Amino acid sequence: MKIGIIGAGNIGGNLTRRLTALGHDVSVANSRGPRTLTELAEETGATPVAVEEAARGAEVVVITIPVKAVPNLPSGVLDGAAEGVAVIDTNNYYPQQRDGRVDEIEDEGITESRWTERRVGHPVIKAFNGTYAQDILDRPLPAGDPGRMALPVAGDDEAAKARVRALIDELGFDTVDAGGIDDSWRQQPDTPVYGLRAGVAEVTKALAEASPERPAAFKG
Repeated sequence: MKIGIIGAGNIGGNLTRRLTALGHDVSVANSRGPRTLTELAEETGATPVAVEEAARGAEVVVITIPVKAVPNLPSGVLDGAAEGVAVIDTNNYYPQQRDGRVDEIEDEGITESRWTERRVGHPVIKAFNGTYAQDILDRPLPAGDPGRMALPVAGDDEAAKARVRALIDELGFDTVDAGGIDDSWRQQPDTPVYGLRAGVAEVTKALAEASPERPAAFKG
Protein backbone atom coordinates (compact mmCIF):
# COMPACT_ATOMS: atom_id res chain seq x y z
CA MET A 1 0.00 0.00 0.00
CA LYS A 2 1.16 3.54 -0.71
CA ILE A 3 1.32 5.59 2.48
CA GLY A 4 2.21 9.25 2.98
CA ILE A 5 3.46 10.49 6.35
CA ILE A 6 3.49 14.20 7.14
CA GLY A 7 5.69 14.71 10.15
CA ALA A 8 8.89 12.84 10.97
CA GLY A 9 9.01 13.23 14.74
CA ASN A 10 8.79 10.34 17.17
CA ILE A 11 5.46 8.92 15.99
CA GLY A 12 6.01 9.70 12.30
CA GLY A 13 9.55 8.36 12.32
CA ASN A 14 8.62 5.09 14.02
CA LEU A 15 5.60 4.56 11.79
CA THR A 16 7.94 5.06 8.84
CA ARG A 17 10.27 2.41 10.24
CA ARG A 18 7.54 -0.16 10.86
CA LEU A 19 5.50 0.41 7.71
CA THR A 20 8.49 0.19 5.39
CA ALA A 21 9.60 -2.98 7.19
CA LEU A 22 6.15 -4.43 6.44
CA GLY A 23 6.67 -3.73 2.75
CA HIS A 24 4.57 -0.62 2.27
CA ASP A 25 5.61 2.15 -0.12
CA VAL A 26 6.13 5.09 2.25
CA SER A 27 6.72 8.74 1.41
CA VAL A 28 7.68 10.94 4.36
CA ALA A 29 7.75 14.72 4.67
CA ASN A 30 8.47 17.35 7.28
CA SER A 31 8.44 21.13 7.52
CA ARG A 32 12.18 21.41 6.96
CA GLY A 33 12.29 19.71 3.59
CA PRO A 34 13.32 16.33 2.18
CA ARG A 35 17.05 16.99 2.47
CA THR A 36 16.71 16.80 6.27
CA LEU A 37 15.22 13.28 5.98
CA THR A 38 18.18 11.62 4.26
CA GLU A 39 19.17 9.60 7.33
CA LEU A 40 15.65 8.25 7.90
CA ALA A 41 15.31 7.46 4.21
CA GLU A 42 18.62 5.57 4.15
CA GLU A 43 17.63 3.63 7.27
CA THR A 44 14.15 2.66 6.07
CA GLY A 45 13.96 2.91 2.30
CA ALA A 46 11.17 5.49 2.56
CA THR A 47 11.08 8.27 -0.02
CA PRO A 48 11.66 11.78 1.38
CA VAL A 49 9.39 14.33 -0.29
CA ALA A 50 8.09 17.86 0.11
CA VAL A 51 4.92 18.19 2.18
CA GLU A 52 3.00 19.09 -0.99
CA GLU A 53 3.89 15.70 -2.48
CA ALA A 54 3.36 13.44 0.54
CA ALA A 55 -0.23 12.49 -0.28
CA ARG A 56 0.31 11.91 -3.99
CA GLY A 57 -1.21 8.53 -4.86
CA ALA A 58 -1.46 7.59 -1.18
CA GLU A 59 -4.18 5.26 0.09
CA VAL A 60 -3.38 6.28 3.67
CA VAL A 61 -1.99 9.63 4.82
CA VAL A 62 -0.75 10.16 8.39
CA ILE A 63 -0.74 13.72 9.73
CA THR A 64 1.50 13.72 12.78
CA ILE A 65 2.56 17.30 13.48
CA PRO A 66 1.82 19.73 16.32
CA VAL A 67 -1.69 21.21 16.31
CA LYS A 68 -0.21 24.69 15.99
CA ALA A 69 1.43 23.62 12.70
CA VAL A 70 -1.73 22.25 11.06
CA PRO A 71 -2.91 25.67 9.72
CA ASN A 72 0.49 26.03 8.01
CA LEU A 73 -0.02 22.93 5.86
CA PRO A 74 -0.15 23.83 2.17
CA SER A 75 -3.58 24.43 0.68
CA GLY A 76 -4.73 21.26 -1.02
CA VAL A 77 -2.20 19.15 0.87
CA LEU A 78 -4.31 16.05 0.16
CA ASP A 79 -4.73 16.78 -3.56
CA GLY A 80 -3.59 13.85 -5.65
CA ALA A 81 -4.29 11.24 -2.97
CA ALA A 82 -5.96 8.00 -4.03
CA GLU A 83 -9.75 7.97 -4.14
CA GLY A 84 -11.15 7.16 -0.70
CA VAL A 85 -7.86 7.98 1.04
CA ALA A 86 -7.86 7.32 4.80
CA VAL A 87 -6.32 10.27 6.67
CA ILE A 88 -4.99 9.48 10.15
CA ASP A 89 -4.74 12.31 12.67
CA THR A 90 -2.36 11.55 15.56
CA ASN A 91 -2.44 15.09 16.94
CA ASN A 92 -3.17 16.32 20.47
CA TYR A 93 -4.06 19.83 21.58
CA TYR A 94 -1.65 21.09 24.24
CA PRO A 95 -2.66 24.75 24.69
CA GLN A 96 -0.55 25.51 27.75
CA GLN A 97 2.36 23.28 26.90
CA ARG A 98 2.91 23.92 23.17
CA ASP A 99 0.11 25.06 20.88
CA GLY A 100 -1.38 28.19 22.40
CA ARG A 101 -5.12 28.73 22.61
CA VAL A 102 -7.21 27.62 19.62
CA ASP A 103 -10.46 29.58 19.85
CA GLU A 104 -12.46 27.17 17.69
CA ILE A 105 -11.65 24.24 19.95
CA GLU A 106 -12.16 26.13 23.19
CA ASP A 107 -15.21 28.24 22.31
CA GLU A 108 -17.15 25.74 20.20
CA GLY A 109 -16.18 22.74 22.29
CA ILE A 110 -15.28 20.69 19.22
CA THR A 111 -12.78 17.86 19.35
CA GLU A 112 -9.27 18.59 18.21
CA SER A 113 -9.67 16.10 15.36
CA ARG A 114 -12.85 17.83 14.13
CA TRP A 115 -10.80 21.01 14.08
CA THR A 116 -8.09 19.26 12.06
CA GLU A 117 -10.71 18.01 9.59
CA ARG A 118 -11.78 21.60 8.97
CA ARG A 119 -8.20 22.66 8.31
CA VAL A 120 -7.36 19.87 5.84
CA GLY A 121 -10.81 19.67 4.21
CA HIS A 122 -11.13 15.91 4.57
CA PRO A 123 -12.50 13.46 7.17
CA VAL A 124 -9.85 12.10 9.51
CA ILE A 125 -9.43 8.97 11.61
CA LYS A 126 -8.01 9.64 15.07
CA ALA A 127 -5.43 7.04 16.06
CA PHE A 128 -2.00 6.76 17.71
CA ASN A 129 -2.55 10.03 19.61
CA GLY A 130 -2.19 8.36 23.02
CA THR A 131 0.41 5.81 21.97
CA TYR A 132 3.99 5.99 23.21
CA ALA A 133 6.16 6.28 20.12
CA GLN A 134 8.62 3.65 21.30
CA ASP A 135 5.79 1.14 21.74
CA ILE A 136 5.26 1.19 17.97
CA LEU A 137 8.70 -0.43 17.70
CA ASP A 138 8.83 -2.45 20.91
CA ARG A 139 5.34 -3.77 21.67
CA PRO A 140 3.77 -5.32 18.57
CA LEU A 141 2.46 -8.85 19.11
CA PRO A 142 0.72 -11.40 16.89
CA ALA A 143 -3.08 -11.43 16.72
CA GLY A 144 -4.56 -13.48 19.54
CA ASP A 145 -1.62 -12.98 21.91
CA PRO A 146 -3.12 -12.26 25.38
CA GLY A 147 -0.57 -9.49 25.95
CA ARG A 148 -1.42 -7.60 22.79
CA MET A 149 -2.08 -3.89 23.27
CA ALA A 150 -5.24 -2.28 21.89
CA LEU A 151 -5.46 1.24 20.45
CA PRO A 152 -8.64 3.35 20.26
CA VAL A 153 -9.65 4.47 16.77
CA ALA A 154 -12.31 7.13 16.11
CA GLY A 155 -13.76 8.44 12.85
CA ASP A 156 -16.91 9.03 10.84
CA ASP A 157 -15.87 7.33 7.58
CA GLU A 158 -16.46 3.65 8.29
CA ALA A 159 -14.54 2.42 5.24
CA ALA A 160 -11.52 4.56 6.11
CA LYS A 161 -11.73 3.49 9.75
CA ALA A 162 -11.78 -0.17 8.71
CA ARG A 163 -8.67 0.37 6.59
CA VAL A 164 -6.86 2.07 9.47
CA ARG A 165 -7.85 -0.67 11.93
CA ALA A 166 -6.57 -3.31 9.50
CA LEU A 167 -3.27 -1.44 9.17
CA ILE A 168 -2.92 -1.20 12.96
CA ASP A 169 -3.60 -4.94 13.21
CA GLU A 170 -0.83 -5.50 10.67
CA LEU A 171 1.46 -3.37 12.84
CA GLY A 172 0.81 -5.76 15.74
CA PHE A 173 -1.91 -4.11 17.81
CA ASP A 174 -5.61 -4.70 18.43
CA THR A 175 -8.08 -1.84 18.03
CA VAL A 176 -11.26 -0.62 19.71
CA ASP A 177 -13.82 1.42 17.78
CA ALA A 178 -14.08 4.64 19.78
CA GLY A 179 -17.00 6.05 17.77
CA GLY A 180 -17.13 9.06 15.49
CA ILE A 181 -14.89 12.11 15.50
CA ASP A 182 -17.30 13.95 17.79
CA ASP A 183 -16.71 11.10 20.26
CA SER A 184 -12.92 11.33 20.01
CA TRP A 185 -12.76 13.47 23.18
CA ARG A 186 -12.73 10.06 24.89
CA GLN A 187 -9.11 9.58 23.78
CA GLN A 188 -7.79 13.14 24.10
CA PRO A 189 -5.03 14.00 26.62
CA ASP A 190 -5.67 13.22 30.29
CA THR A 191 -8.50 10.78 29.62
CA PRO A 192 -8.29 7.25 31.11
CA VAL A 193 -7.30 5.67 27.79
CA TYR A 194 -4.59 8.20 26.97
CA GLY A 195 -1.25 6.40 27.26
CA LEU A 196 -2.94 3.21 28.46
CA ARG A 197 -0.98 0.05 27.68
CA ALA A 198 -3.75 -2.55 27.86
CA GLY A 199 -5.91 -4.94 25.89
CA VAL A 200 -9.33 -4.61 24.31
CA ALA A 201 -11.39 -5.02 27.49
CA GLU A 202 -9.41 -2.45 29.47
CA VAL A 203 -9.36 0.06 26.59
CA THR A 204 -13.11 -0.32 26.09
CA LYS A 205 -13.67 0.30 29.81
CA ALA A 206 -11.37 3.34 29.81
CA LEU A 207 -13.20 4.90 26.86
CA ALA A 208 -16.53 4.45 28.67
CA GLU A 209 -15.16 6.12 31.81
CA ALA A 210 -13.97 9.31 30.06
CA SER A 211 -15.46 12.68 30.94
CA PRO A 212 -16.39 15.19 28.21
CA GLU A 213 -15.10 18.04 30.37
CA ARG A 214 -11.72 19.21 29.10
CA PRO A 215 -9.25 19.08 32.04
CA ALA A 216 -7.96 22.43 33.30
CA ALA A 217 -4.39 21.51 32.37
CA PHE A 218 -5.49 21.19 28.74
CA LYS A 219 -7.46 24.43 28.44
CA GLY A 220 -6.01 27.59 26.95
